[in-house]
Amino acid sequence: MNMLTEGRPTKQDENLAVPDQGALKTHTGNRALMVDEPLIFETGSPDRSGVDLPEAPSVESRLGGLDRDEPISIPGLSEAEMVRHYTRLSRQNYAIDVGLFPLGSCTMKHNPRLNEKMARLKGFSDIHPLQPVDSVQGALGLIDELATWLKTLTGMPAVAMSPKAGAHGELCGILAIRSALEARGDAREVILVPESAHGTNPATAAFAGYKVEDIPANADGRVDLDALKARLGPDVAGVMITNPNTCGLFEPDMKAISDAVHDAGGLVYCDGANFNAIVGRVRPGDLGIDAMHINLHKTFSTPHGGGGPGSGPVVFSEALAPFAPLPFVEKTEDGHFHLVEEETAEDHHESSFGRMVAFHGQMGMFTRALTYMLSHGADGLKQVSEDAVLNANYVLRSLEDVLDAPFAKSGPCMHEALFSDNGFTNGLTTLDLAKGLIDEGYHPMTMYFPLVVHGAMLVEPTETESRAAIDQFIGALRSVAERAKAGDELLKSAPHFAPRRRLDETQAARKPILVWQEPEEYAEAAE
Repeated sequence: MNMLTEGRPTKQDENLAVPDQGALKTHTGNRALMVDEPLIFETGSPDRSGVDLPEAPSVESRLGGLDRDEPISIPGLSEAEMVRHYTRLSRQNYAIDVGLFPLGSCTMKHNPRLNEKMARLKGFSDIHPLQPVDSVQGALGLIDELATWLKTLTGMPAVAMSPKAGAHGELCGILAIRSALEARGDAREVILVPESAHGTNPATAAFAGYKVEDIPANADGRVDLDALKARLGPDVAGVMITNPNTCGLFEPDMKAISDAVHDAGGLVYCDGANFNAIVGRVRPGDLGIDAMHINLHKTFSTPHGGGGPGSGPVVFSEALAPFAPLPFVEKTEDGHFHLVEEETAEDHHESSFGRMVAFHGQMGMFTRALTYMLSHGADGLKQVSEDAVLNANYVLRSLEDVLDAPFAKSGPCMHEALFSDNGFTNGLTTLDLAKGLIDEGYHPMTMYFPLVVHGAMLVEPTETESRAAIDQFIGALRSVAERAKAGDELLKSAPHFAPRRRLDETQAARKPILVWQEPEEYAEAAE
């Protein structure tokens, strides 16, 4: 038993001790402070409102006979009812401020509140992209300083700050590669993508007009160097490789891969979503990489989740720097900053492939990222990656006796630990384990990714979790894993203690109900 829970019953003990879920029902459907909150349409009534409004004056309609002939079906609630409804819903959310967020490949770490405070300073939070350049010198100076940090940390001579997130950064890098090849009259048509790369890599290459071919992984979960070399040829524009890869492993042959691709006339794109695992320890430029995006919202502490906000600057080698997109910040000899926005021979940017976006970038993300860098310093950023790797290996070695870890014998992992569903019985799957983990109070890890591992479970504890927090998570995951291996039937109906029971995920994805209907209307539509 975990010493953190010794002497008191655990949620898992309760789950095993009370298999009859009917015995847990209450009159209201609530579980103490966890309220079974109905939809706002079920709570409200169209004939009431939290605000008294005067009767609308009678005026001649300008709608050409298309006036509404029945009330708008909007629920009416008092102010107290409305506030309580949304407050109750907010308490059903899982977030990094609630507990450990083990999503692999996402780096869902705690974000220091100092960064948020800096992003809200006047002059950063309230500026407009069309303001005169002279009125935003401080903001442009911040962008320039952040760009210097990114170039220093990666060992690359140029950076484009305008891409908005990871996949946008990938597209930026691939467009620069295509422009460079076309400029030398050597347009090629194939991009090689290893099996262990992020799924956005082949999608980005295809979107940019390239044919995509897979490169297999070897038994250790890394790129098969011989297979890569065998496929290189005059039609290969380059390779998109994720390093560390989605198996949570560093590619030790990265320099050899880059050399082989360059010898064949291609260029190398590196997916930098996992830079958090190597920042301060490895400079991608030293590995022969030509372009790499960096997710500021993963590595350098920005709110991550809910669809954004994000930022994905792209660093470039000398070979690709002339083809980087516009605009970018440049410092003049008199110490002023300006935006280079047009391709001109005078400014030596005539080779740029153009713009990625209308405006320069994400000011809030830039402010948070630079605050994070300045707070840590170079030595602190090195410790970030070291602690992230240490925590992931702690998870891997603490669970490899109860969960199958397909690459555990390949040596230490990097920032994330990879497990599979091998050994589960009674038809139980990774999905069942994930649902059981919800009952333990945790958001599940990344499931069924990477595709090279059957029933994959990818866990990234990040560097911001304490050993006590990780121990508690390990204890919960171990408990559910042991139940899955023992064939515990209750896992097939988990979660039992969440605000909602298990959904039919196939129907939810294929036939989602996105618009409120009265029960009788829904029944008619279903028929």
